Amino acid sequence: MLYHLLYSLHPFFGGFNVFRYITFRCVGATVTAFLIVILAGPRFIALLKGAHIGQVIREDGPASHFSKQGVPTMGGALILAAMVLTTLLWVNLSVRHVWIVLLVTLWFGLIGGYDDYRKIKKQNSKGLSARGKMLLQVLGGLAAGWAVYQDPGFNSELFMPFFKHIVLPLGVGYIFFVALVLVAASNAVNLTDGLDGLVSGPVVITGSVYLVFSYLAGHATLSAYLQIPFVPGAGEVAVLCGAMVGACLGFLWFNAFPAEVFMGDTGALALGAALGCVAVMIKQEILLALVGGIFVMEALSVIIQVGYFKMSGGKRVFLMAPFHHHFEKKGWTEPKVVVRFWIISIILGLSALATLKLR
Repeated sequence: MLYHLLYSLHPFFGGFNVFRYITFRCVGATVTAFLIVILAGPRFIALLKGAHIGQVIREDGPASHFSKQGVPTMGGALILAAMVLTTLLWVNLSVRHVWIVLLVTLWFGLIGGYDDYRKIKKQNSKGLSARGKMLLQVLGGLAAGWAVYQDPGFNSELFMPFFKHIVLPLGVGYIFFVALVLVAASNAVNLTDGLDGLVSGPVVITGSVYLVFSYLAGHATLSAYLQIPFVPGAGEVAVLCGAMVGACLGFLWFNAFPAEVFMGDTGALALGAALGCVAVMIKQEILLALVGGIFVMEALSVIIQVGYFKMSGGKRVFLMAPFHHHFEKKGWTEPKVVVRFWIISIILGLSALATLKLR
């Protein structure tokens, strides 16, 4: 809205011309979302406490986590509100890609919100059934895939990082691939959300990397020079990434150890889907496995643990899954696990940026 309102006035006041620059609007979106969360955070947390919306701790989890029982959760609603409001303020609203990402984010946020609500209001409930949650996620993913596939200017080929000449033409199969990316990303991020600040940090890093890639993908000259797919309108997705990064940075202010609020499935499912959808929009789907390696590692640890447990008749590979609990069981303190995972995420993010010159 700011873009449409103020940039249109630049013939009368030259200063408004800055709104045409995506870099300026990325910074503006990041700062705006951060300030919204920072300023609204204390009142929002108080509201959650007053409504008795508190975290439910799994009985088989680490003993140190029982102190988290009752800490306000569903804080992801604040992240989503700041992210959506900021995006609407700073982006060019005529770009279709932005609307797809926003709608996907909200859909997965609603799934997570309903799951959180069931867990909180019915203390013995585990929330939505795994089958029900998966069904809703797949439906959202297929709808997003169909919307992308129907875009006349969108390319349904799958591009490979590191290789400039290898592409896979997926055709209509791209719809199902999009659903796979969104469901996998949302659940991987959700599985990672088990320690104070553990998800917020890597989402900030991953979102920042995709902000850079989105900007480059939307710039015809730079994308040609770096030999990455050119996607008209992708620059506006970079502004959305800025809003996501700013909202998560603001949330980390309250979510850092010891956490005053948790994002819950409301935030984790939505943010994972948002990252997956951004990756789809700018044709960097495979790269998400690298830059979001922390999320991949956490998801794989659960798959390996469950699979080996069933195959071996009760034996385990890790002391506990997801992977971050394994290190807690080994005696690492929670802040140490979180910060070291952040460090790994930074290295993975830098590695992803390095792929720009390895083609």
